[in-house]
Amino acid sequence: MELFNVYSLYPVEPVRGRGNFVYDAAGTEYLDLYGGHAVISIGHAQEDYVRAVGEQVARLGFYSNSVENSLQQELGERLGRLSGYDDYRLFLCNSGAEANENALKLASFHTGRAKVLAFAKAFHGRTSGAVAATDNPAISAPFNRTENVEFVPLGDIAAVREKLSTGLFAAVIVEGIQGVAGIHCPSDDFLRELRAVATETGTQLILDEIQSGYGRTGRFFAHQQAGIRPDLITMAKGMGNGFPIGGVLVAPHFEARPGMLGTTFGGNHLACAAAIAVLEVIGRDRLVENATAVGDYLLAELRRIDAVKEVRGRGLMIGIEIDGSGAEFRRRLLFDHHVFTGGAGASTVRLLPALTLTRELADRFLEAFKKNLQ
Repeated sequence: MELFNVYSLYPVEPVRGRGNFVYDAAGTEYLDLYGGHAVISIGHAQEDYVRAVGEQVARLGFYSNSVENSLQQELGERLGRLSGYDDYRLFLCNSGAEANENALKLASFHTGRAKVLAFAKAFHGRTSGAVAATDNPAISAPFNRTENVEFVPLGDIAAVREKLSTGLFAAVIVEGIQGVAGIHCPSDDFLRELRAVATETGTQLILDEIQSGYGRTGRFFAHQQAGIRPDLITMAKGMGNGFPIGGVLVAPHFEARPGMLGTTFGGNHLACAAAIAVLEVIGRDRLVENATAVGDYLLAELRRIDAVKEVRGRGLMIGIEIDGSGAEFRRRLLFDHHVFTGGAGASTVRLLPALTLTRELADRFLEAFKKNLQ
C-alpha cells in the first residue's frame, strides 16, 4: 500500500538524534534548528526524558480517562508552578489543533454565543473548528467554511472593537506569535488592548501558544511579555518533546460539567510521563532563560548581516526574511551545510530549535548561514 502523498519531502531520513543534532543512516550529522516544527524542546534523546518514558511504559502505558490518573494531577501542578498559572485548570488532549477545538467549544459553552474572531494570516490547526479560524483557503475544505468565523488584520484594535462590540462573539483567538505566517509578533500594547476589549464585551480571549509557548520566546508563554492573562491558553508542540500531547489552560470562571469535553488518548500515562519530564528539565536546566540569552544573541547577530532583509521574533522563535526563494535557500542549508531549518511563505527562513541551543551552536549556524548567502 502506498502512502497518501500530502507532504513535500526532503530526500533525507533522520534515524537517530542527540541533543541539537540528528543523524541519517550513513551517520551524517545535521544541526537541527527546526526541532520538527518546534516540537523538540529539551533536545533529542534527552537522558532523563528517555528514562521517564521507558520506566512508565514498563509500568503502564495506557488506561482510559474513566479512572483516576495521578500523573495528570502531577503534570498540572508542575505546569501551574512553572508557568505562573497555578490557579487555572488543565484539560489534556493530543495535539494543538485539538487544544484549539476544545478552547473554542469552552468559549461557546460559556458565553452561549457562536461567532469567533481571528486574525489575518492566522494558523490554528487543520481540524474542523481550528481550520475555520485559520486564514488559509488552501487547507480549508468547503465543509469547514462558516459564517461564524471572521477575520481582521493583526494589530488593528479598531477593527477588533467594531466586531466585538456587536456582542455576538464567543471568542477572539490570537497566536502569541504568528508562526506559520512567518514569525509576526503582535505588539504588547495590542495584546493589552485586546484583553481590555474582550473583557468589556464579555468575549473570551484565547491565546494560541502552541508554537510560541513552553519557554520558546524567553517567557513561559509569549503573551506574558505583555503582562496579560487570557481566559484560555492552548499548548502542544514542545509540551511532550516529541510525544503527542496538547492541553488547554482554563481560567477559574469556567464551569466544568461532566461530559462537556472528552478524549480517548488525551492525558494518557505515557504522554503525562513525557510531559512531566519535559517540565523537570526546563526548570532544572533554566531553559527559558537560555532561550532568552541565546535567542537575543542570534537575533542581534542576524540583524548585523547586510544581505538579510528583516529579522523577526523573540527568543528561539525567529523568522529571517531573505531575497529570493526561501525554499531553495533552506535546501542548500540542508544539503550543503547540514543544517535543518523551516520555512514560512516565499522567502522566510524559520528557526525553532530546542531550547538547549548553545551560543557555540548558534555560531556554527551563523557561519553556515553566511556561507549560504554567497
